[in-house]
Amino acid sequence: MSTVSNICEFQGIGLHSGVTTTVKIFPADPGMGRYFVRVDLPDLPQIPAHIASVSQTTLSTELTANGASVRTVEHLLAALVALGIENARIEIDGAELPLLDGSALVWVDGIIRSGIKPIAVDLAPSGVLTAPVWIQQDDIFVAALPSPELRFTYGIDFDVAPIGNQWHSWQPGKDDFMTQIAPARTFGLAHQIDRLREAGLIQGGSLDNAIVCDDRKWLNPPLRFPNEPARHKLLDLIGDLSLLGKFPQAHFLAYKASHQLHVQLAQRLHEMGY
Repeated sequence: MSTVSNICEFQGIGLHSGVTTTVKIFPADPGMGRYFVRVDLPDLPQIPAHIASVSQTTLSTELTANGASVRTVEHLLAALVALGIENARIEIDGAELPLLDGSALVWVDGIIRSGIKPIAVDLAPSGVLTAPVWIQQDDIFVAALPSPELRFTYGIDFDVAPIGNQWHSWQPGKDDFMTQIAPARTFGLAHQIDRLREAGLIQGGSLDNAIVCDDRKWLNPPLRFPNEPARHKLLDLIGDLSLLGKFPQAHFLAYKASHQLHVQLAQRLHEMGY
């Protein structure tokens, strides 16, 4: 297992709150896991990055513990787990992580620059999945399937020409996270923006931190990949499932899913002892 070698710092605007926050990632001792600390609140409450801390999943994943919350954690958590960082103290001076450029690339680059420190002690693996686990709503699903290797696959289907039907698959250890998954940005549909903002969401969203399309074209090209939206959904899945602590050996397969379904799968696996 690993932690960061040095403190790394990030600052930016939260996607939903529109509030600027600063995040500092510190080394943590073996067995501490990944956890957030709200340094803007009295007594510095800690919020474990664990499935038991999930409090809501509306267009992002929010964690709550010890009377404090932190939101939009999935991109940073995906970066940490993909880099093998199992222990990290993540200090934040507000309630939502910055969106940065809408992907995990800035997180990954900053963490790598700070250095990654191996720790000799290791925890027991979560095991090998032996039977399929499905979470399904009509044609929408997320599943964990028995597999000889760890793999993540995501499919999406939108009734707009720029997105349409897309798939992407990623295998840790064979496919490079930093170049293939981390750069994929948050995406949105132009006709949904006003409604979401009226609902108090995406207050910090812009063409600088998300890719947006209408029915015919992308409003802020170029894309980083032809299937960038599918890759971003896969990034979200990795971040949400990281709340298990460790992944069981399985093929994680999702289609048209959401943070809510991602978390439901993680909760089911946790109940099964993974």
